[in-house]
Amino acid sequence: MHHHATLSHKMRFGAEVRQTGSRFALWGPKCRSVGLKLQRRKVIPMQRDDAGWHRVDVPGVGAGARYKNVIGCGKQIADPASRFQPAGVEGFSEVIAPELFRGRAPRWSGRPWEETILYQLHIGTFTPDGTWAAAMDRLDYLARLGFTAIELMPAAQSHGAFNWGYDGALWFAPYAPYGRPEDMKAFIDCSQALGLMVILDVVYNHFGAVGNALPELCPTFNHASGNAWGKAINLDGKGLADVRAFIIENALYWLTEFNLDGLRLDAVHVLVDDSNTHLLEILAARVRAAFPFRHVHLILEKKQNEEGWLRRDTRLNPVHYTAQWNDDPHHVLHAAVTGEVTGYYADYQTGTSASEDMGRALAERFVFQGQRMADGSPRGEESAGLPPTAFVINMQNHDQIGDRVHGDRIHRFAPPDAVTAFAATYLLCPQIRMLFMGEEFAAPTPFPFFADMPKTMHADMRKGRVAQLRDTPEEDDPEKPDADETDDPTDRKTFDLAKLDWSESEAGRGFETLNTYRALLDLRRREIVPRLAGISGFDACYARLGQDAVLVIWRMGDGATLRLYLNLSQTSQTGVPPIEGCQLWLSGYVGEGRLGPWTVLWTIEV
Repeated sequence: MHHHATLSHKMRFGAEVRQTGSRFALWGPKCRSVGLKLQRRKVIPMQRDDAGWHRVDVPGVGAGARYKNVIGCGKQIADPASRFQPAGVEGFSEVIAPELFRGRAPRWSGRPWEETILYQLHIGTFTPDGTWAAAMDRLDYLARLGFTAIELMPAAQSHGAFNWGYDGALWFAPYAPYGRPEDMKAFIDCSQALGLMVILDVVYNHFGAVGNALPELCPTFNHASGNAWGKAINLDGKGLADVRAFIIENALYWLTEFNLDGLRLDAVHVLVDDSNTHLLEILAARVRAAFPFRHVHLILEKKQNEEGWLRRDTRLNPVHYTAQWNDDPHHVLHAAVTGEVTGYYADYQTGTSASEDMGRALAERFVFQGQRMADGSPRGEESAGLPPTAFVINMQNHDQIGDRVHGDRIHRFAPPDAVTAFAATYLLCPQIRMLFMGEEFAAPTPFPFFADMPKTMHADMRKGRVAQLRDTPEEDDPEKPDADETDDPTDRKTFDLAKLDWSESEAGRGFETLNTYRALLDLRRREIVPRLAGISGFDACYARLGQDAVLVIWRMGDGATLRLYLNLSQTSQTGVPPIEGCQLWLSGYVGEGRLGPWTVLWTIEV
């Protein structure tokens, strides 16, 4: 068997192991001088060039050496491009030699995007131990269930012992509580040996509040404008090409050195970039050029519903981004199943107009294609011309669960038949689907927001959390908990609460749900996935049936016709035309021109 040494992406930032020693580089135009402090050694001065780069070659220093940068009046900081922080964000950085890792899946070149069935997970709560090594023991289960890809919540180093991941301060260093960089590589390698792609969530819209020294090193690193999570990063100011380079290098680093199959870029709608070419366009072009012989998938989370980022070329390959998380189908289906129509579901009413929205969400992908939202602002662009595979849909993800007062999953507060109908709708729909860990066995475990922060920040974090929850759907329901009752995100108990209890999948409702999901995933693999290759835009149409039901029809890539007869309401719907095609799935009741409550019928005609 051929071993492949993990490719090393030549980085300008950070420490690089060379034949006779290591080269250290720091971009710090604000600093007149910078020193390198190796553990148990005197500070070594670094040479500064006109562009503000500080560099030094140190012979005899190799992998495993610990170091810090010394700036200003002797302040010691971790390397902003550190590849590992064994003692956390404030500790010494460790020199890592990427070539030392040998993989087990040498000929792996990824999988075509249409084969994707995503499983979103958070390493810290996926297993009781919360490490890469412990998560590896569950990979076989995921592969056997029919998943083809894992989407990891962010794994960059942030402060403390537990975090959702979106407070990463050192973007190149895998989070130490999960294990070493080699452990992360072994997890990815083991996944790929089982046919599972691994996609990593990366956050380029802000830095975590603790441990980021870049503003002290670079002029105007932050925009005057902030966003919900802190100061925005200045991407288009004068002389800030290196800020853009830092982000692009980070994307290439994860894909190259860890052999990942793709990245999901978090909340890019808050990236402000008025330069001639948007950072997102350059990043996609650089990634596509770097991997001509490998399937590499780039996913966006973007609120504005812009179709331009998802365009396809004449061969149906993505020009920029492979797909976008599509909130619209989630919101309209969630509102129907739960009756929640306040907070961010306010634009997705239930009742007659909902079946119209549902048809549009499933057939044309975006519900909002230029229409006005409740606040009067127009949102979105026409999306029917894009293939369904340019969109990722889900029944819940970390946000929708975490944005509830107690982090409740949908199985806890919606009728079981309604949840089954939601699952059967989204799991067989031609858009790419994503499950959140534990959903497949109706895990009762909550997934509240948690972030271990210094004590001085606890009160502010709790206050911020409560304010954020005021905009959510529970707030207006007297039967549901109040935002003030939220779990304390800084308390270790909140984190421990979120750890999955795998015994729940072995009996009762968990076991039944798992069997339903197994059947749906199996059906998807056999009947839907093979027909997605070659599926193009303008592939679907929809019609309202009766008051609240809808019929959606897709023309698949192989010419087959896929139909969905859907009643996501608690009353029977009449006026249903004769059923066409061969039945693939039925939950609920169909007969005499009627669709029973919470009924999902899928048929195929070849």
